[in-house]
Amino acid sequence: MQKKSKQIKSIFLLYWFLLAYIIAALVWWYIALSRQNRQMTTYKLQSLDKNASDYIVGYQRIQSEYQRKTTQFIGEGSIFFLLIGAGAIFVYRAVNKELKITRQQQHLMMALTHELKTPIAVTKLNLETLQKRKLEEQQTKKLLQNTLQEANRMNALCNNMLLSSQMEAGGYRITFEPIDMAELVQSSVMEFGSRYPEKKITTFAGKGCITEGDHLLLQIALNNLVENAIKYAPKESILTITVKHTESEIVLAVADLGNGIEAGEKKKVFQKFYRLGNEATKSAKGTGLGLYLVNKIVLAHKGKINITDNQPTGTIFSISLPADEESHL
Repeated sequence: MQKKSKQIKSIFLLYWFLLAYIIAALVWWYIALSRQNRQMTTYKLQSLDKNASDYIVGYQRIQSEYQRKTTQFIGEGSIFFLLIGAGAIFVYRAVNKELKITRQQQHLMMALTHELKTPIAVTKLNLETLQKRKLEEQQTKKLLQNTLQEANRMNALCNNMLLSSQMEAGGYRITFEPIDMAELVQSSVMEFGSRYPEKKITTFAGKGCITEGDHLLLQIALNNLVENAIKYAPKESILTITVKHTESEIVLAVADLGNGIEAGEKKKVFQKFYRLGNEATKSAKGTGLGLYLVNKIVLAHKGKINITDNQPTGTIFSISLPADEESHL
């Protein structure tokens, strides 16, 4: 990966060197033709007989020809310059995009290595402990529960990776069915309650919050929002999940009491592999796929996602999905 990045940078530098050479040659070409045009005009003017009756006509003809060629050189030079400039911008953006993808791939590999290393190490240690020692029933139960949590963590990571690739390639077929978002929230809270027993999660769910959607996708979207809130919020803080039914939408909101997201970062967090880079969050675990995948899922369900500031601190992620028409009946 690093070798590829160096090769792209070398090609990038070589291109700009060639571009500078082409522009310099273009300028030299214009200067040389302009000088030649002036010399030829001077020679023709000196060849005219000043005493001839058609001297004025000849003089004007030569000057007109000089102006015409000068305009021609400027026009041709401008066209060449614009074409070169357009090509330079196109290549610059293409190379820059390739470099960005390369950096994202590097960051992803590092993040994946870090994300997988910890649960694998914990799972291995727990299993070795169960294999080598005879533990009390309560200790065995605790180790098995810890191992299951780490396995669920790896499973969630693999699901995000697989689903992201499938949705980008158009390989995932969405199955729409009536879904009670309140029930979806309750199942998610139960799962995270077992994984993070020390975390306080409160819910406010209304009745009849039914939407048409893919159960698996919406569950993954909700889980990613909750996981993200837990990741960036203090351990002792309270996480709040609300579901309400408006006139035509089902609104799901996940609010945390973390450090919040700066205004300039709010649009960027949905980009693939993007992670917040401030001092308060850069040490947090993650691959930068969670919110990207949430946004893709919401758009696939013809919904909207918004980020607002929580009070007194923190962030609120709100998902608005079309309400099922039958839920009004």
